[in-house]
Amino acid sequence: MTPITEVEGRRLALSNLDKVLHPATGTTKGELLHYYATVGPAILPHLRDRPVSFLRYPDGPDGQLFFTKNPPPGTPDWVKTTPVPRSDDPRARQVMIQDLPSLMWAANLVVEFHTPQWRAGSQAVADRLVLDLDPGPPASVVECCVVARHLRERLAADGLTAYAKTSGAKGLHLLVPLEPTPSEQVSAYARRLAVEAEAELPRLVVHRMAKALRPGKVFVDHSQNAAAKTTATPYTLRARRLPAVSAPVTWAEVEECTSPERLVLLPDAIAPRLERYGELLAPLFDPPAAGVLP
Repeated sequence: MTPITEVEGRRLALSNLDKVLHPATGTTKGELLHYYATVGPAILPHLRDRPVSFLRYPDGPDGQLFFTKNPPPGTPDWVKTTPVPRSDDPRARQVMIQDLPSLMWAANLVVEFHTPQWRAGSQAVADRLVLDLDPGPPASVVECCVVARHLRERLAADGLTAYAKTSGAKGLHLLVPLEPTPSEQVSAYARRLAVEAEAELPRLVVHRMAKALRPGKVFVDHSQNAAAKTTATPYTLRARRLPAVSAPVTWAEVEECTSPERLVLLPDAIAPRLERYGELLAPLFDPPAAGVLP
């Protein structure tokens, strides 16, 4: 029998709580739901007022994975949606995760959360810039940290402040709070940074996605600033062998990273980190911290 749980006055049917989703760690669906309930206050500000895309993995990372932008069948009428017109569907809508009941409903579907750099009602007007640092083996997150430090200094030279988080996969994400800026302008600036980084660190950086160029280098993916693109939301779990979190990290951790394992952050680590460091990405929500592109 599927248990019914009440979350802030909403009744939710939470299913298959004992199902093991990550065999490498024995992590069950119930533990996944507990994680999201625990970090709700941290992840919700990053989800709120943004159309959410889901990467669903109901049978774990070794099962079927599928990406969806449309509201899933059976979406409760109390889960908010927002218009997100697309060329193939001008009437398209997407889910917004505005509160804890919506978060737990979505988590019960077993999803990664992905969000754009803009808010609902301001489509294609970004309030943050993202650079996705993706290592090509044998490079790892260690090399990403070297590139991240370089980009941090380069952004600072333009009066912009970068904050780091793990991708939850192999690399790092750099996030920069911005005053609302057309996504097209942000994309152009991000691409320029990536091209410059390749010119300045040619043995370490590549700005193009071509696989032949990437072994041993860090791909600075600037494309996620395009209005149609999304990035793994801070604090989301990833559909990987280990249930790693896309989690904020300090610049001291970036500077001191000497092995990839040091930046693999699993669910049990997040609540203690929040207690120790607070919300490292809080400046993303602080208007005075928002920068202006040069």
